[in-house]
Amino acid sequence: MSIAVFLEPEDWLKPDAGPRYTQLRRRLQDAIAKGILAPNASLPPEREIAEITGLSRVTVRNAMQTLVDQGVIIQRQGSGSFVADKGPRVEQSLLKLTSFTEDMAARGMATSSVWLERGIVRGAARETEMLGLEPGASVARLYRLRAADGRPLALERATLPTALLPNPLEVETSLYQVLARDGHRPVRAVQRFTALNLGADEAELLDVAPGAAALSIERSSFLDTGQPAEFTQSIYRGDTYDFVAELQLFPNED
Repeated sequence: MSIAVFLEPEDWLKPDAGPRYTQLRRRLQDAIAKGILAPNASLPPEREIAEITGLSRVTVRNAMQTLVDQGVIIQRQGSGSFVADKGPRVEQSLLKLTSFTEDMAARGMATSSVWLERGIVRGAARETEMLGLEPGASVARLYRLRAADGRPLALERATLPTALLPNPLEVETSLYQVLARDGHRPVRAVQRFTALNLGADEAELLDVAPGAAALSIERSSFLDTGQPAEFTQSIYRGDTYDFVAELQLFPNED
């Protein structure tokens, strides 16, 4: 069945079934759930939906915006509206200090990166502070878009002392593999999680709508000597990642 036929109003648009934009939203969700609109499929333009359903453009726009806010539909300027391809969610344990490459390989997923920055730069104030360096010191900075099986998942900006990573260009896939080779792999880390809504630039890179929910993670990693080894600022798509921590109740020690 085509989406045009599925949206014909006789079977679903009722005067006593709630606001019209809500009924249209539910109908579009049904189309997605039943596979009439597959992941990545384009939706008819608002004008065409209004003509098919007999609803106003304002009503159609309100229904579409609700689905965009929910992450069900993605709107791309100049291209139209598309069904979001959420794909399988990635469950990430917080019990082990592992790299993105190791995490995805354990799930049988192929990783790829788009380099946004890679080199020796003057460290920002927060970077040098977290790494225990003098203000304005040079640092190795790696900023990239991380993807698994071709799906963008995270933006990752890692900063390290140049003593541990004198040549950032050596990092092609896994940073931790390079650090382990040179005896500098971190053994402990502290992470801070913050919820945020994506700005336009980050949303475009992660292939989601501006304002979509995301998770910001700051991680400070340390060598076995206690020396700061890495300060990482990452943004993960909120619709793909679940972070899981195991908690234990310890008996009171009197």
